[in-house]
Amino acid sequence: MPDGLWHAALDRIRAEFEEMPCLRVTLPEARRLFGLPDQAASWVLRQLASEGFLDRTERGEYFRRAAHP
Repeated sequence: MPDGLWHAALDRIRAEFEEMPCLRVTLPEARRLFGLPDQAASWVLRQLASEGFLDRTERGEYFRRAAHP
């Protein structure tokens, strides 16, 4: 995917987690929900986790980190 599409996917998925703060998704669920191929969904989730926006459970569910701990 071109850089612009990667960043658009990143922004779109970040917005989904902002709109639904209780959202929890595994990689396969994220792939289906956001309509992205495995590689793209995996990259976006890892990127958001590395930024501290998302966290991951032991079961592999990604969820939004609390904005105010």
